[in-house]
Amino acid sequence: MQRDSLDFKTLPIGKLFVKQLFPTILGMMSTALLTVVDGIFVGRGLGSDALAAVNIAAPIFMIVAGIGLMFGMGGGILVSINLSRGKFKVANINVTQSTVALFFVASIIALLVILFPTQTAVLFGANDYLKEMAGEYMFWYAITLPITVLMIALPFFVRQTNPKFAMWAMITSTAINIVLDYVFIFVFKWGLFGAAIATDIGGLVSAFLLAGYLLNPKIAVRFAKLKMSAHSILLTLRNVWYMIKLGVSTCLSEITIAVMAITGNYVFMHHLGADGVAAYSIICYLFPVIFMVFNAMIQSAQPIISYNYGCGQTERSTKVTRLALTCAFCFGLLITVLFSFFAETIITMFLPDKSSNAYQYALSGLPLFALDYVFFGINVIAIGYYSSVERVKRAITLTVLRGIMPVVFFFILPELFGISGMWLSVGVGDFVITLIIVILFFIDKSRNGNFNKHNK
Repeated sequence: MQRDSLDFKTLPIGKLFVKQLFPTILGMMSTALLTVVDGIFVGRGLGSDALAAVNIAAPIFMIVAGIGLMFGMGGGILVSINLSRGKFKVANINVTQSTVALFFVASIIALLVILFPTQTAVLFGANDYLKEMAGEYMFWYAITLPITVLMIALPFFVRQTNPKFAMWAMITSTAINIVLDYVFIFVFKWGLFGAAIATDIGGLVSAFLLAGYLLNPKIAVRFAKLKMSAHSILLTLRNVWYMIKLGVSTCLSEITIAVMAITGNYVFMHHLGADGVAAYSIICYLFPVIFMVFNAMIQSAQPIISYNYGCGQTERSTKVTRLALTCAFCFGLLITVLFSFFAETIITMFLPDKSSNAYQYALSGLPLFALDYVFFGINVIAIGYYSSVERVKRAITLTVLRGIMPVVFFFILPELFGISGMWLSVGVGDFVITLIIVILFFIDKSRNGNFNKHNK
């Protein structure tokens, strides 16, 4: 059996982390840019109402991405641990089990959205004016969903041996989407249908490239044939359930962003109407990009953490976690500064009419919301660490709290501070979670004397 091209056990941690980090960040950012590109082309080509409609549809992308991340992260952790223990065949079976389970779950979601697109739009906060446009976009996005969702999960397995290939597969998807968005919206005049189809085609290309790589019998981590006996099916169900447990905090992290978007849609619609939702939609387009960068950091660290955790080298797991936290803090601070000083440039990409109410709302709100990013990054890395070392209960608890806190503050702060309170709600919620994580860190340190002590 061929060994992995990256030696997670002996290579220097810094070198290993960098080898994973840059291809992963570029690949993940390109995936997140699929949504941002849609927003820019829709806002400039179809107007603020269409932009608000796509923002209403955005939570479905986040939920689906969360499920893809759940099976990718959970399967990736299991694969890394099995590789560290020399169980190469089991690791490859885990790859197939994760992919099949994800395809099945995504097919159910796609069917529901295809059958009930307008109802789904209303559920996500659309009013009578926006529900038809949002429903149209959701319908065409859902038709390829069971395959396109694989572009979220399969990179977890491809990165075990070839992070650069995963990066290029995802960048290719984004490039195709950019070209087709321009052609379908500005040349063919296909409207929201064209924007959705452009995203579909880009996602299909990436998914097929990644799946093709994992079908190669010469690589160490790849698809393996599943047996169809009753015993094998039961074993698959057991493994899939454990993958869900390991990856559910990552899924919940994405879902909390969807909850943030849905709650924000309701709150902004109530206080500021469609213009408020259009302004808030800029945050909803950009936030997944920021999340994907932080997520790329923990995804880069995850195989190193899990592999060394699996073979008992906890010091190496701790070291790479600290590297990831440092990167997240610095990046979060940088984004906060950029969003504060270049708010006009960022908003103009989506809303070129500077005299519109939506533009003015976004101009005052973007710097306030940007205060969230430092705390958000710390939370993503800490939760990902706990998942990577099988501390499932703590990871889930923190993730659920991360979803609840912004919702709570969305209903409290606007009453106290008006419009500014709406923009600050998510940041205050993430700040509270960061405080909880710091307190838990010192509790662990005082009890065990080691941040890496396993205490499921």
